[in-house]
Amino acid sequence: MTETPQITLNDASSIPAIGFGTYPLVGREGFEAVSSAIDVGYRLLDSAVNYENEGTVGAAISGSGVASDDITVQTKLPGRHHDTDAAVRSGWESRYRLGVEQIDVLLIHWPNPITGKYREAWRGLVELQRQGVVRTIGVSNFTEQHLRDIIDDSGVVPAINQVELHPRFPQQELLAAHRELGIQTQAWSPLGKRKPAYEDDAVASAAAAHGVSPAQVILRWHFQRGVIPLPKSATPVRQAANLGIFGFELTHSEVAAITALGRADGRLFDGDPNQHEEH
Repeated sequence: MTETPQITLNDASSIPAIGFGTYPLVGREGFEAVSSAIDVGYRLLDSAVNYENEGTVGAAISGSGVASDDITVQTKLPGRHHDTDAAVRSGWESRYRLGVEQIDVLLIHWPNPITGKYREAWRGLVELQRQGVVRTIGVSNFTEQHLRDIIDDSGVVPAINQVELHPRFPQQELLAAHRELGIQTQAWSPLGKRKPAYEDDAVASAAAAHGVSPAQVILRWHFQRGVIPLPKSATPVRQAANLGIFGFELTHSEVAAITALGRADGRLFDGDPNQHEEH
């Protein structure tokens, strides 16, 4: 089993350098897929209230035979719970559904700027951390302005921002802002989902040069850019392959060539955080 490096966050806690995305794994099939991911070596599991699978993830953890302290489980607050008191209640309920003493990471799923309560939601997460319900707090799909808004309001800097990030949408400006603010970047749909860049020369040539798969090249590209990728697969062989990215290193020119695949219309769907609302 490959040893996964740990990354230290701005709250001094650590988190694995690659994780397992669980959307849309639910029910018996979801339980089996998450159980398999733990078995092949994943120690960071990403869930959300809106995935409706916190119970599935919690059951897989409790049935895995791996000490819960050795698994980092994170989940996300839905938009309908952005009022501060509702956010606190939601965090407690997520803890119960996951079956853990403490949620390792809780993120705000989307800022929902039209509704405009993301500052209130962040105050709720700060309170949950104060109460010990949550260890690490962060956000998802926040722009630099959203980040600065909640920092200015609360004085608390998120530890993580989980965003869409893949070769077609490399998020260079946001990555720079995260580095300035001391925020760790996570990537959802890190392989590009329905639009993977597997056949692009920048990826294919690197895969051939290193004797690895195109997916492994892209996941390694994330790691070398300081990003934690969260790939999802229900297939054990692919799960293991996605985890095996720490035995080779891309050159600077290979990383730059993959980053250069980015394009203005690279988003997977119309998910602009300045407009998208998810409740």
